[in-house]
Amino acid sequence: MKITPSLLAILIIFSGSLIASAAQKIISFQLVVSAAERGRSVESLSGKVLQEFHIINALVAVFPDNVKDSQIYSLGGVVRVDEDKYLKWIEEAPPVLLLSSVDPALKLIAMGDPGISETIPVPSLPNISDEDKEIPWGVKRVNASVVWPNTMGVGIKVAVIDTGMDYSHPDLQDNYAGGFNAIISTAPPLDDHGHGTHVAGTIAAVRDFKGVVGVAPKARLYGVKVLDNTGSGYISWIISGIEWAVDNNMDLINMSLGASYSVDSLAQAVTAAYKKGVTIICAAGNTAGSVIYPAKYPEAIAVSASDSSDKIASFSSRGPEIDFIAPGVSVYSTYYGSSYGTMSGTSMAAPHVAGLASLAASLGADTPDKVKEALTKAAASVNLKPDEEGAGLINAGKLINNLRP
Repeated sequence: MKITPSLLAILIIFSGSLIASAAQKIISFQLVVSAAERGRSVESLSGKVLQEFHIINALVAVFPDNVKDSQIYSLGGVVRVDEDKYLKWIEEAPPVLLLSSVDPALKLIAMGDPGISETIPVPSLPNISDEDKEIPWGVKRVNASVVWPNTMGVGIKVAVIDTGMDYSHPDLQDNYAGGFNAIISTAPPLDDHGHGTHVAGTIAAVRDFKGVVGVAPKARLYGVKVLDNTGSGYISWIISGIEWAVDNNMDLINMSLGASYSVDSLAQAVTAAYKKGVTIICAAGNTAGSVIYPAKYPEAIAVSASDSSDKIASFSSRGPEIDFIAPGVSVYSTYYGSSYGTMSGTSMAAPHVAGLASLAASLGADTPDKVKEALTKAAASVNLKPDEEGAGLINAGKLINNLRP
């Protein structure tokens, strides 16, 4: 039987399900316990080590079904046992409207098509300049172009921890600098879903007067694939992506993904990345309720979603953890297959802030705290509740007043 790429993907997901049924765990150890000691402890319970983590002194192991957590806790130096669950990390959002180029989008706007009327708020087609064609409404709303004469984010390394990236996309290929596939370590981080490519375009699509442009059009993009083609993945895959970002000296991480509950090992990884100087931007969630994880962790910058009228999106999560609000409704950006599409969600809001954080970092904000401080000073209320908007909507132009290249 010939194994096609689609069949291989099915086999990977199926084999992952079998592993999960055999009690796959993330086990955290005391720092004094060596890797060799950890391995021997796991083997003493007929377990098998699948992966080691060094940023949180933990490992992933699979055990027979009859092994209980209490037995694992009895091993020397074990401080925490988390179930390594396979979860859906990307919440359902309105359907994606796909277009092969930006010109058809402009034609639809001119025709008054309701499905794309908020994507790029521009006048009738004959009066649109090349510059205006390229800038989506969200990038305009955060006033990104005002900063571009000073900086476009040159030298800033941004890891998009997501479904991967279409790194051959004409609006992304010049800024793509590498990446990592946490699902299949020997495979490239190619996007087979679309979500990660869309996020990447809002952060740093190139300024070439074609297609779309991102908030920081010269930042370096790194595709970190931690989710499969259904937007799902193991907790350990997320941690692997964060560890890769730390090991490869990323300046920023964008995580437009989340779960409704906290897992200690994931919290530890976020804390470790923050302590290593990585700024972490996360989508608040599309539950219309509480902020999800990892956005809810104190080290993360949590972003809610606004529409083109500066109202909070009906789907947006909210709570005291919200740091900023950003455009997240009918956002037009790059999509896999070298195409473009419109998507809505806090997943679309977070990359606006990641792009702004890239600009702040390139202007001299060299720690996560300094980045957040610069963004806060550049933000202003849009007359929403504090748990909806945090410090408010960021105006990139104000970054220049507080920072210098």
